[in-house]
Amino acid sequence: MINLDQLGVFLPQGFLFKEVSLQINRGEKVGLVGKNGAGKSTMLKLISGIDKPTEGRVNKPKDCKIGFLSQDILIETERSVYDYLFLSNEELTTLTNRIESVNIELTTREDYESDSYLGLLDELNELNHKFQLLDGYQWEERITAVLEGLGFDKVDFPKPLKTFSGGWKMRAELARILVNAPDVLLLDEPTNHLDIISIGWLERYLQRFDGAVILISHDRLFLDNVTNRTIEISLGKALDFPFPYSKYKLVREEEKERLESAKKQQEKDIKHTEELINKFRAKKNKAAFAQSLIKKLDRTERIEVENDTIAKMRIRFPLSQQPGKWVMQFEDLGKAYGEKRLYKGVNTTLGRGEKIALLGANGVGKSTLIKHMLGQIEGEGKVLLGHNVEVTYFAQNQAENLDVTKTIYETVDEVAVGEIRRDIRTILGAFLFSGEDVDKKVGVLSGGERTRLALCQLLFSPSNLIILDEPTNHLDIQSKEVLKQALLRYEGTFLVVSHDREFLEGLTNRIWDIEDQNLKIHHFGVHEFMARKMSTMEMTERKVESPKPAEKAQVQIAQVENKEQKKKRNSLQNKVRDLEKKISDKEEELDKIQNELTEFDFSSERSKELLNAYEVAKASLDKLMEEWENLSLELEELN
Repeated sequence: MINLDQLGVFLPQGFLFKEVSLQINRGEKVGLVGKNGAGKSTMLKLISGIDKPTEGRVNKPKDCKIGFLSQDILIETERSVYDYLFLSNEELTTLTNRIESVNIELTTREDYESDSYLGLLDELNELNHKFQLLDGYQWEERITAVLEGLGFDKVDFPKPLKTFSGGWKMRAELARILVNAPDVLLLDEPTNHLDIISIGWLERYLQRFDGAVILISHDRLFLDNVTNRTIEISLGKALDFPFPYSKYKLVREEEKERLESAKKQQEKDIKHTEELINKFRAKKNKAAFAQSLIKKLDRTERIEVENDTIAKMRIRFPLSQQPGKWVMQFEDLGKAYGEKRLYKGVNTTLGRGEKIALLGANGVGKSTLIKHMLGQIEGEGKVLLGHNVEVTYFAQNQAENLDVTKTIYETVDEVAVGEIRRDIRTILGAFLFSGEDVDKKVGVLSGGERTRLALCQLLFSPSNLIILDEPTNHLDIQSKEVLKQALLRYEGTFLVVSHDREFLEGLTNRIWDIEDQNLKIHHFGVHEFMARKMSTMEMTERKVESPKPAEKAQVQIAQVENKEQKKKRNSLQNKVRDLEKKISDKEEELDKIQNELTEFDFSSERSKELLNAYEVAKASLDKLMEEWENLSLELEELN
């Protein structure tokens, strides 16, 4: 489908990459990886046709449609969110307008027997056929499904797109690309502005997508679940691996070990050759031999190994002092903006040593709840702070609070205390500030670089309660791992908002989920949380896709199916209804246990009994859900 032939891009400092030859076929899902600045985004721009290569060419079919999501989008339109998508397919729009025009003409004319009238009928028939081939009759349904999948509420559809934030504009642009079903999708960090639920939806969408996908992402789990091939840009070359990200990393590490060994041997051989040259070049009878060795050295292709491993640092957030048994209590917390209610009646306790992931779709009030907890905004209810509690807060706009006149090193140095000061340069390196970079002024840094620096500064700030709002947004995979390990070793309490499932898994021991204006507490991991959310979405989609037939349709079915089929259908329907009642009862039981758990110290014996009861009830619910899904599928096939 797409062929890269000896592609090269030359910059003032030299080649970004050169002699890149690759074939991307229909149906392939490719993860494009490499260090920051390796040329990943440039590669997508070349494939899309936005930029031209210095040498080589990109070959693609003339009718190949490419959808490119760039990080540099700029949308200023008076159109509504819905119309931005509805009018994005020019061919469909042209057909719709012409069909409407022909229909109006046909209803106003009376020369029914004339050739021109009959010609209009023929044209209308042809237009309708083209409209059907382009799935025009499903166009509005597709737009609604994609917008809702990416987190838009139906009340947002008529709002002007220019009134939305940059993150929501990015979602609208992604939706526009997806509904037009291109042959090739080029996605540059598509999950950056998506919440955890929307990422799950996009993941499933891409898994089912028929065309080719090339994506750049720092979300390891997203890459693993979507891609089946990984291309790494390293040292100006493109290395191709027929594996998703995690398998590629294992194979790549093994390959690097072999290359390191080969490089050491080559350096040894070169050193020996140079010693021989120095020894014989001054001797007349050995001068020719020395010259042959020099030519041999010139022809030798030096082995290069890109060092992308961060030193094995045992970084931890410094603990200021031990607080009391609980660090924060909420009494009837609630918040609304006008008629829009975010949450209400929140009553819970944040215990010492708890590790909380605060999850929920964008717009449900996660950041608002955090600001409410910290007293930055007013709301209903009370927030009580425990004994000796010292809070460190990382906001989404934390970078705006940095002093632009200071250097990177000075910014961190001013908060670092104790032995950790020895690791300032090492930790800065882990967050992609190395060498002379540390002497740059904060004022010249990009938004992403400032966010990374603010997070790095946090690593040096003593506290016993850390609250992090989207800390991984501008981190690469390695930097995220450094942050995760630091949090795992933290002896205090933390609450983190993040859409990165790989980052959260194994990091937290509780999930706070804002849904339907309530705060629900779950005692399982993020993978199970996502599995349940996706299962609920699939149940909803199945109901939409396969609505219950009307009574008239049921009568028609009864006329053609035999008694056995009817009997089996009724039996399955009864079983499904019975299971749905049991599932509802079991979920109520789990909610009661969860509510009781919030009142206990998690080190007490009674708490352990409750956790055991919770695990038993959860296992029972899982079994009921599995049985319900199997019976529902059987019933759907029968229908």
